Amino acid sequence: MLDKKTKNRLGLLSLVVSVALVALKFYAYFMTRSQVVLTDALESIINVFTSGFAFYSIYLASLPKDENHPYGHGKIEHLSVGFEGGLILFAGLYIFYSATRTLFEPHAVAAPDLGVWLLAAAGIINLGIGYVLVREGKRLKSAALVGDGQHLYIDALTSLVSCAALLLVFFTGIVLFDTLAALLLGVVIVVNGYKMVRSSASALMDESDAATVAEVVAELQRHRQPAWIDVHNLRVQRYGANLHIDCHMQMPYYFSLEAIHNELNKIETLMRQHADAEVEMFVHADPCTFRACSLCHMPDCPVRQHAFAHEVEWNLANAVRNERHQLAEG
Repeated sequence: MLDKKTKNRLGLLSLVVSVALVALKFYAYFMTRSQVVLTDALESIINVFTSGFAFYSIYLASLPKDENHPYGHGKIEHLSVGFEGGLILFAGLYIFYSATRTLFEPHAVAAPDLGVWLLAAAGIINLGIGYVLVREGKRLKSAALVGDGQHLYIDALTSLVSCAALLLVFFTGIVLFDTLAALLLGVVIVVNGYKMVRSSASALMDESDAATVAEVVAELQRHRQPAWIDVHNLRVQRYGANLHIDCHMQMPYYFSLEAIHNELNKIETLMRQHADAEVEMFVHADPCTFRACSLCHMPDCPVRQHAFAHEVEWNLANAVRNERHQLAEG
């Protein structure tokens, strides 16, 4: 409950700050009539829409599972990142187009020194808030907060580049620096918008996170029990702050249903103790075969037909395959 309140407060903080900074940047534009300041202000408008959507998505993601959403509502956060990336991409293309036109129709920049002070203040604020959102978003496993924080990083970068361009205009009187900086920012914004859309699409299509899968495999290997002969077809997916794990575990075929149930409980308890998220786990128990004897060091096995050769160390490469590991013939 505390984590949910923290997410909501951070989402609201981002929204309020975004609205305030948009007003500040448009004031800077009306004072300077600078193309690069307009670029910064337009990009910040996107902040308001995306922060609002991120705030709403965090609320939805915190809702419990229901009949229509058996895996919870966590994926809405990935949709939020995609929405944010799409708007950033659109804004970057427009900025690039607008700056290109200014190359052929240049105009003077008024009061660049005032613009520098206003944008520097906005950049510092965005950098600080963005750092907090990314740090806390990673801690709370919130894709929406991380995405929002990364967007504020981009916004801070645009403000700093805008400041540099205005300083060049102020000291040299060359207006072209203003337009070139806007073009540069347009390219940066488009690239980052595309990356966010790509990340969102991957998550929504359940693209496997190799680092998370490797952590799960490492925990299983580290706490491996003799009855856990082999694991395969391991799949791990994140749904917001929730972690869904399912796999096939090969166990002695002569175990009773109760004994198998106890072993599965051990596996599920292990994952819940060591994972940094709410875990939902499904383990399918497969009976061992005599071909698995050479991999199994189950003590005092009453049905062993092959001597133990060696244990297959589970890793990212072999645990995700949908096939059992086996050495001996027969």
